[in-house]
Amino acid sequence: RVQLAESGGGSVQAGGSLRLSCAVSGYTGNSYCAAWFRRAPGKEREEVARISPTGTRIYTDSVKGRFTISRDNAVHLQMNGLTPEDTAMYYCATAKWWDCGSSSWPDNPTTYWGQGTQVTVSS
Repeated sequence: RVQLAESGGGSVQAGGSLRLSCAVSGYTGNSYCAAWFRRAPGKEREEVARISPTGTRIYTDSVKGRFTISRDNAVHLQMNGLTPEDTAMYYCATAKWWDCGSSSWPDNPTTYWGQGTQVTVSS
């Protein structure tokens, strides 16, 4: 069965960097897409970045040029130039590639979620 385990959150000052990782197990081969979401207090869930099985990446506008999503046996989110507005709980999500970006994404029944990791950026 699919399991996700996140790590790498923490507290940094504005301008600092963090690297989040999500260990993924239970898929056959490279057949899944992966994404990082975040939810800040009082705000809606936001998709931060997504990567396809072939490495195609998309980012929300507010993190372009600062965050980089990558994958090997895990899914990583390198976050540079952090600002207090990046403070949130960050979640890793995976799904079969045909479900990513679909009309029901990310609330497909076959989307898997990690437990979340807190990122706090102080000014």
